[in-house]
Amino acid sequence: MPAYTIKELTTLSQMLEQYSLIRQLNPAMELGTYEQLLTQMLPNGYRMVGIFDEDDCVGLSGFWINTKLYSGKYLEIDNFVVDDRYRSQQLGKQLADWLQAEALQHNCQTIMLDAYTSNHQAHRFYFREGFHIKSYHFYKSL
Repeated sequence: MPAYTIKELTTLSQMLEQYSLIRQLNPAMELGTYEQLLTQMLPNGYRMVGIFDEDDCVGLSGFWINTKLYSGKYLEIDNFVVDDRYRSQQLGKQLADWLQAEALQHNCQTIMLDAYTSNHQAHRFYFREGFHIKSYHFYKSL
């Protein structure tokens, strides 16, 4: 099995380079929209980590660290995706482990995330990683 490297992506340009992975998770996302949203998210503490096969990013996750009354300090996973061609190689687990270590380093009490209701493969993965369903996340388009 090849050795993979996990590293944080710290610039907008590094994050934009991962657009094809974001499209695997969110096929309707246009590049201009992705850039516009990242530009709004980064000043609010949005961060991204990737797992690399040499120079190719084959998995990534965005994340935020914040605090809520019901959870205390938390790390929120956002847009967690592993390239379809690299699934079932424990890369998701490696990313999840990195995110957990980051949460612990920042004294977070919890890790949370949203997963699309239709993404049953992701649900199985998160249950295996020790997550449980705490609540519904309601959504209203404006």
